[in-house]
Amino acid sequence: MFESFFGLPLHPLVVHATVVFVPAAVLAVLLAACWPRFRRWAGPAPLVLAVISLVLVPISTQSGEALEHALPHDDLIEKHSQYADGLLPWVGGLTLVAFGLWWWMRSQRPTPGRFARLSEWLVVVLAVSAVVVSAGTIVQVILIGHSGAAAAWAGVTV
Repeated sequence: MFESFFGLPLHPLVVHATVVFVPAAVLAVLLAACWPRFRRWAGPAPLVLAVISLVLVPISTQSGEALEHALPHDDLIEKHSQYADGLLPWVGGLTLVAFGLWWWMRSQRPTPGRFARLSEWLVVVLAVSAVVVSAGTIVQVILIGHSGAAAAWAGVTV
């Protein structure tokens, strides 16, 4: 199922969608967490981008494993595969933070007293969480991309 598409390896095709959606989700979640005006304007868009990313990551990973098994063993491909296995937890965390931000935004009502303080703390926790999972996600994407490029272009001279 995850091997080819019209005779082309599926992995490079799917990876391009993943490489677009994951950083877009990171940026949208970061902006939603740190900029209230963007959060109101974007509505559920950061959550939608994060969910699409969450769906694309396993497809990319499975198509990559299918391609890996079709190629001769290579240490560079193995390293790339190991980095790729670490992306799903980060994108899962990003999706949870995006959901938390969306839920918090939808449940915002002016509340006096103690609940207002709790709401302020919640948005701070969500913002810090967004920064942490966004940084982890981007670092993981960079490691995966670099190792994948090294594996794809190893031995190629220009």
